[in-house]
Amino acid sequence: MKFVIKGLGAAGLLALAACGQNADDKAAENIEAMTENRADQLEAQADAAGNEQVEDALEDRAENVSEMGEEAAEKADDSDDARVENQVANAL
Repeated sequence: MKFVIKGLGAAGLLALAACGQNADDKAAENIEAMTENRADQLEAQADAAGNEQVEDALEDRAENVSEMGEEAAEKADDSDDARVENQVANAL
């Protein structure tokens, strides 16, 4: 009986541990997807720009968005904080 209770307790703890990882991992994936999409939009605008200065500025902004997304995804995953996703969404 004690063995069964210990087994159920361990299974419960593992389930809780998995839940904590899933939220921040999913947030990190969402952050990467969100920033990649935004960077792609900026690059498309850059390609359509008729002015070289505007094109360069948009490409620089796209690169900055990509870098910010990578850093934010790492932050969400490393700190186990899914709220970072909302911060990134508000920043975009």
